[in-house]
Amino acid sequence: MALEHNAYLGRDDLGKLLRSFSLPCILSLLVSALYNIVDQIFIGNSELGYLGNAATGVVFPLLMVAMAFGWCVGDGCAAYLSLCQGKGDAQSSHRCVGSGVTMTFAASVFLMIVCGIWQEPLLRLFGASDTTIGMAMEYFTILLGAFPFYMLTNSTNGSIRADGSPKYAMLSTVSGAVTNIVLDPIFIFGLHWGIKGAAWATVAGQVLSFVLNAAYLLRKTKSFQLEKASFKPHWRVFFASVQLGISTFVTQISIVVVSLVCNLMLSHYGTLSVYGPDIPISVISIETKVYTIVINIVVGVVLGGQPILGYNYGAEKYDRVRKTYQLILATTLAVGLAATLVFELCPQLVVGIFGQGDPLYWEFAIQTFRVFLSLITFTCFIKMTSIFFQAVGEPGKATAASLIRDLACFVPLALLLPHKFGIQGVLYAGPAADAIAMLVAVVLTVRFFQQMNRQAKKD
Repeated sequence: MALEHNAYLGRDDLGKLLRSFSLPCILSLLVSALYNIVDQIFIGNSELGYLGNAATGVVFPLLMVAMAFGWCVGDGCAAYLSLCQGKGDAQSSHRCVGSGVTMTFAASVFLMIVCGIWQEPLLRLFGASDTTIGMAMEYFTILLGAFPFYMLTNSTNGSIRADGSPKYAMLSTVSGAVTNIVLDPIFIFGLHWGIKGAAWATVAGQVLSFVLNAAYLLRKTKSFQLEKASFKPHWRVFFASVQLGISTFVTQISIVVVSLVCNLMLSHYGTLSVYGPDIPISVISIETKVYTIVINIVVGVVLGGQPILGYNYGAEKYDRVRKTYQLILATTLAVGLAATLVFELCPQLVVGIFGQGDPLYWEFAIQTFRVFLSLITFTCFIKMTSIFFQAVGEPGKATAASLIRDLACFVPLALLLPHKFGIQGVLYAGPAADAIAMLVAVVLTVRFFQQMNRQAKKD
């Protein structure tokens, strides 16, 4: 009976289904992105200024490592659950979720130990200067203690969505973010805790979201029921689901690598320029958070469509898979084009939200948004393509789409172009990588649909 609950995914109107799943997912991801963005807004407008933003900026890549593990398991479990529902396999569902929870917790403990031991070297590696290292360590030490809550929340959200409860997943994330937003000004300005206050506000929100997700999984599941035995790792099911989440892991880790390369190159060539090292790192930190908002909208649309795509692909209803893809593609292109207009026409309005700076700060910030994000529509399509392949059980293609833009293209270009163009070379690397990766993503997508059409004719 549990699997019959999701049979509507194979028959109801696709537009209505996509809206009902994607809108809560988009809001959930946007609110999730607010955790770090809100911190930067309050910190940037406090006495810490852009140096405080630079400090949180060097911490962000390490948080992305934790998120990569959580989302890898969560997105993999979500895709696996949807495929199981389409195929009518109830037994694997609870094993998948329970194993995911256990392994995510183990990974969180491992990361806490590693980051705790090598905290200062890691922060300096990601660009912390003598001016910002103290604030960065104070901020990161507090967040590090909440890694289990942070990672488990991110990993279980996908399972809750795939279980047919995207609104609950949204409620969990929104509740945590609202807690963070309310506590930030109280802790930073009211109690004068500075950057430490921003960290404690974030932790409070993460703990609340974790408690809400745990309550759902233990009591309200619709298509599976967790038991004590579920939490004993079932390796066949776990690895099958994690394979589907590998592209998410690669995507998040590639963001970390990109941040590392960016920060190193910006710090080095910033020192040789009029901007110095701290202005470029502060600006790129803001750019990363704004970029994350745009990408999260696209990711929310595709992840919202993941149960629809997975169920219908598993049930061999290929026409519904094609139509769902077309709806997702149209939305993705609209989001990318809207973002491009904002970044090209009024970047100063976006940057101004995060506080003020001197003329050199503004000059570099406007350059960054207009050049580095000039082809963000292509980036949106590339990210959409990766998650689409994940949803239809093609981890190889999903991983390839994730790797091309960030690791195969951007990193080499960011290392090479500054030798000729100075610090602006790092900015040129973004659109150049987007253009190359876009071509690869289009080829992979066309070939997949050609193959699916041949399979449909055989059936």
